[in-house]
Amino acid sequence: MDPIRVVLVDDHPVVLGGLRALLDSLPDFEVVGEAVDGEAGVREVVLTRPDVVLMDIRMPGIDGLEATRRIRESVEGVAVLVLTMFDDDDTVFGAMRAGAQGYLLKGASQAEIDRAIRAVVAGEAIFSPGVAQRVLGYFSAPPPVAEPFPELTSRERQVLDLMAAGERNQAIADRLFLSPKTVANHISSIFVKLAVADRSAAIVRARREGLGGS
Repeated sequence: MDPIRVVLVDDHPVVLGGLRALLDSLPDFEVVGEAVDGEAGVREVVLTRPDVVLMDIRMPGIDGLEATRRIRESVEGVAVLVLTMFDDDDTVFGAMRAGAQGYLLKGASQAEIDRAIRAVVAGEAIFSPGVAQRVLGYFSAPPPVAEPFPELTSRERQVLDLMAAGERNQAIADRLFLSPKTVANHISSIFVKLAVADRSAAIVRARREGLGGS
């Protein structure tokens, strides 16, 4: 069986050395390249065509997310396993959108890294336990409800909601801490954007979409 060919990308030499030593101690792995930033990592992957890349996130030049995206676009069949200390939502989901198949936190055990590399090379997705909980929570959450009338600004939607609730201009101005003239301007804009001729037509449209419960 051919060894799993690995490229390591991390801007800390100590981490690179530790990962190389770890993989050298395990059967079936061959480190075929190393890089200390994202751009060099992409070049190394294009040159060596490994089976998998162990990718850090925060690096000088292009970061690991952009490097992952470029690798997935330009080199077919290469798996990317993120290995980082960052587990915030933006980084986790950014890595997934970029095409990473796995996400481990630095500090993962030798057995976890071994299993994760083999999993992503086999086409599986794998995450550290804490990251996996966040990913599952994200996908099990109900989809956000779209705001009605996306063509309106947030303030115009508030004005329309109060109109649909039967409020007159002065009351709307008092509720929203606006001048009556500003409220009138918002209402004129609402008429144009909703292509309605008058207040009554706007209220009918608004109530049909569930507004007016304020």
